[in-house]
Amino acid sequence: MDQAFQDHIASGLTTLCRCWAITRTDGVAYGFTDHDCDLFFEGLTFRANTGLSASALQQASGLSVDNTEAIGALTDTAVSEADIDAGRFDGADLRAWMVNWAAPDTRWLMFRGSIGELRRGGGAFHAELRGLTDALNRPVGRVYQKPCTAVLGDGNCRFAMQTEGYRAEVAVAEVEAGRVYRWPELAGFEPGWFTGGRLVVRSGAASGLWQTIKQDRFVNGTRQVTLWEPVRAEVAPGDQVRLEAGCDKRMETCRLKFNNLLNFQGFPDIPGEDWMLTVPKQDKPNTGGSRR
Repeated sequence: MDQAFQDHIASGLTTLCRCWAITRTDGVAYGFTDHDCDLFFEGLTFRANTGLSASALQQASGLSVDNTEAIGALTDTAVSEADIDAGRFDGADLRAWMVNWAAPDTRWLMFRGSIGELRRGGGAFHAELRGLTDALNRPVGRVYQKPCTAVLGDGNCRFAMQTEGYRAEVAVAEVEAGRVYRWPELAGFEPGWFTGGRLVVRSGAASGLWQTIKQDRFVNGTRQVTLWEPVRAEVAPGDQVRLEAGCDKRMETCRLKFNNLLNFQGFPDIPGEDWMLTVPKQDKPNTGGSRR
């Protein structure tokens, strides 16, 4: 809290309001305020016509999690129900200030975190706001298992997804029920090449959204890609999508399909449950040697 804000509080006659800035993972930013006029700072307009309010902020010293909740109206100019259904606000960054509305440069950043559970109903949305210490509740460390624990292309895998031959930029030819996509021609990729990968929408109403590919096969000469779940917005023929190759987490796939065995994050030689149940036999000795 800077000196100017402290002096304003100590004056005994305050002109304070609260402001919130939400930045989605796709970079789109929104500003809200409970003041009766729009405010502008941090390169963002904080709109007063959104009906946004927030419950009391719970904060404590140490590593306990700060939390609060914001409530606002669902409008096309603010937060729409379609955007919430599409998951565009999941994990969005959030900052909250106490602001002197007569001099917006005098303000105090009182909360920073992300949006947790987001629900809507009755023409309004309810957003759970989680503080920065919420990240400390996430489990960390390695998991010892045969399959790879990395996500294809992440910092542990280190495979360059931009490599030619591992993605396809195409226009949607046919879509059924939001889950099944068909192309009469999509040459250059083996059947099943995209199974376990992602379909990323690049244009249209669902631009920026993606879903995991369940199945990639040829049906009567037509390439058919099926998703586990429909994309949470409408995808129409002509929209551009990107198909990304999939990985089944096996060591053989890492070596033969991606030539990335050096970064394999699994333990293919770890003994399984059958090894733990092994008992002595009369026909051959159990010497304790290699079990490969």
